[in-house]
Amino acid sequence: MAINMRYVVDGSDFTTAGEASTAVKMKLKKLGIAPDIVRRVAIAMYEAEINMVIHAGGGVAEVELESDKIIIKLIDHGKGIADVDLAMREGYSTAPDAVRNLGFGAGMGLPNIKKYSDEMHIDTEVGKGTTVTIIINLQ
Repeated sequence: MAINMRYVVDGSDFTTAGEASTAVKMKLKKLGIAPDIVRRVAIAMYEAEINMVIHAGGGVAEVELESDKIIIKLIDHGKGIADVDLAMREGYSTAPDAVRNLGFGAGMGLPNIKKYSDEMHIDTEVGKGTTVTIIINLQ
């Protein structure tokens, strides 16, 4: 039986960014998921949450824990990603200076999500939004 979790990511406040990934981390720990898996989930999901706050005004995070994997979908209705290949380059960022001055927007979000996940899919349409799907296997 799958366990489903859903969180609203507030896009107006950097101080709440990361609350969903922290809640998922705590839940996975309580369920006895291996610490290395919990760490990978927390890092990948946090990076995606921050991206939603910076670029899309927030969104929704849906997490499904299956018997063999964890599927995380982060869905926003932001401006979309014009060039996914460019956005995947380490150091490339479209974050405004105000965000960079807060210590965010270094251009490592999407590369880190890819690094810490077993699968990563980006479905995006300019002007409509982006869904990032992260899959982390439990084995």
